[in-house]
Amino acid sequence: MDPQTKPVLGQKKPRGPLFRWILVLLGVLVLAILGWCRWVYVQIEHFARQDQAAPSDAIAVFGAAEYDGHPSPVFRARLDHAESLYSHGIAQLIITLGGDGGDQYSEGAVGQQYLVGAGVPESDIIAETESTSTNESVKRLAVIARTNSLHRIVVVSDPTHLFRIRQICAANGLDVLTSPRPRVQIEGNTGETERVEHEILSYTLWRLHLD
Repeated sequence: MDPQTKPVLGQKKPRGPLFRWILVLLGVLVLAILGWCRWVYVQIEHFARQDQAAPSDAIAVFGAAEYDGHPSPVFRARLDHAESLYSHGIAQLIITLGGDGGDQYSEGAVGQQYLVGAGVPESDIIAETESTSTNESVKRLAVIARTNSLHRIVVVSDPTHLFRIRQICAANGLDVLTSPRPRVQIEGNTGETERVEHEILSYTLWRLHLD
């Protein structure tokens, strides 16, 4: 063997062009993922910070946890916000959404009972009690809207949840305005990052399934 071509102990073999192309492609993929996440984050923040509530045909409240027939603080904040919109004449119909909460009660029925207790006539409330996810809630809301000739709906939920709700509603042919419920005292700042990360992931998975 020619001494000049003999490999030196410990010397790394030069990387080939294929390896460099793989690195480039990985870099492009990482940048694309980061760009996508940034775009979704901006959309989430945009809808979280604005209240679009205006006169509509109905107000739809997306369900949250309930405990033995009583709404959790977060769910109660959504319902109170919907009742406030109702009282201010935004709409004369409230739709409560959400199925089995893990016990004998459904989120939709619990929401209905809470609103009746707050002074909303039962005749002005429709309770949807079967859905178990945001996507299912929107699909059932679309059926309710078609059945009752509801053309524009104000949707109420957590601020970070509204962008995903709006996009799923649009995909199901619903014309909606978003109205975030107020922050409740028990939340503080804990979990805000986790909620945003959850929404970015959930929206991305929904888009991948939709496409």
